[in-house]
Amino acid sequence: MTGHAPPSCTGRVGSWLRGRRQWWGTEEGRVSAFVVTLVVAIVAMAGLTLDGGLALAAKVRAGGHAEAAARAGAQALDLNAYRASGTMRLVPDQAVAEAQSYLARVGATGTVSVSGDTVTVAVTSTQRTQLLGLVGISSLPVHGSGSAHPQRGVVGISRGFANSEVDGGGNSREAGAG
Repeated sequence: MTGHAPPSCTGRVGSWLRGRRQWWGTEEGRVSAFVVTLVVAIVAMAGLTLDGGLALAAKVRAGGHAEAAARAGAQALDLNAYRASGTMRLVPDQAVAEAQSYLARVGATGTVSVSGDTVTVAVTSTQRTQLLGLVGISSLPVHGSGSAHPQRGVVGISRGFANSEVDGGGNSREAGAG
């Protein structure tokens, strides 16, 4: 029987097979369009997950750089005024320079402002995307900010332990005592 056409089916089975062939024949690429759309949606969701996580980590890093730069700037005290009267006053130009110097050391860029005794730093960066680049988003903007003001060092010593029952002498209280 090689080289011959298969025998035709008659009756219900034959009409059912002809109907299925016609139904599958009318699809003409619709399944392919569905698969392409589904793949694009899956890549977009994976991109949001991966690149969103990377952007969140970059935002935390930018915030950390901004806070550390603000602390560096808040150390720019007018030492003559502090020694003479104990007044803690910033030297604004020196505070800006110290904060910008810190940002340069860590490879970040940002703006620094001094208002009274507060140093405020805003860091702006971009996070390159890994998967979202496939759907046209090549980078995400990232921002972080921080502020600091000078404070005196240790002003007192606590004799107790935090969140524990300790009497003034430093000894733990016995259960049922005192």
